[in-house]
Amino acid sequence: MATPNLECRMYESKYPEVDMAVMIQVKNIADMGAYVSLLEYNNIEGMILFSELSRRRIRSVSSLIKVGRIEPVMVLRVDKEKGYIDLSKRRELYVNIGWPLYRKHCHAFEAFKVLVTDPDSVLGSLTREIKEVGPDGQEVTKVVPAVTEEVKDALVKNIRRRMTPQPMKIRADIELKCFQFDGVVHIKEAMRKAEAAGNEDCPVKIKLVAPPLYVLTTQTLDKEQGIEILEKAIAVCTETIEEHKGKLVIKEAPRAVSERDDKMLTEHMAKLRMDNEEISGDEESGEEEEDTGMGEVDIDGGAGIIE
Repeated sequence: MATPNLECRMYESKYPEVDMAVMIQVKNIADMGAYVSLLEYNNIEGMILFSELSRRRIRSVSSLIKVGRIEPVMVLRVDKEKGYIDLSKRRELYVNIGWPLYRKHCHAFEAFKVLVTDPDSVLGSLTREIKEVGPDGQEVTKVVPAVTEEVKDALVKNIRRRMTPQPMKIRADIELKCFQFDGVVHIKEAMRKAEAAGNEDCPVKIKLVAPPLYVLTTQTLDKEQGIEILEKAIAVCTETIEEHKGKLVIKEAPRAVSERDDKMLTEHMAKLRMDNEEISGDEESGEEEEDTGMGEVDIDGGAGIIE
């Protein structure tokens, strides 16, 4: 179902003020810049010149702005008579947020770390000044929050996504063998004890690739802790299987792996499954084999076999 095109103006003023942060949606990219809709101002049209896209040299416009994208920008100029609104992406939030955070926290990065868990304590104190014409026709200066709630929500969401650490996957590859009676039972016991070596922060999982190859994995925010947990799991698994005269061989020691490594392992496992598919032995070969059996038994002459 198509999304309805809702139009509304969230503020009494028809146009935003200069230096305000506003939310826009890119509608069209032209020769001189990008035409956008100001979402908080009834979708009135504004423009971002290419010179206001970035402080750095622009190699590809498409890497900086795309049709349909919604993001905050700064108001540069407003011509209320002609209805022209010039916007800037390169200056967005620097003056009202970036620079004040540097002054207060020595570096904006330190402020962002606090913002992840307590955004109000970081952004709540930031303000900016705007000039308005009062009832008596005189220009007055008014202090307002540095950003609107919509811009604040978008900013917090983006910073949380970038600042929140992502767990990394740690993996080890082993060979596990036991040729004793009930060897499979002993291997399963060793695997259970290896998985029990994990904890809530670093749960250990064991997956069969193809006998006798197995992989041990864990996910953790602390790489060293993850490697230590897998090394402990391997030691427990080795001790258990050796009690039953089995053997564990480390093919690849515990290490951090990427999504590409995971993809390669999945593809390898899929290939092994295809290679190990059983072919029915009851299929006709297309050629009749001569059944010579055991020859004819010489009943009268004893138990000899006549060729």
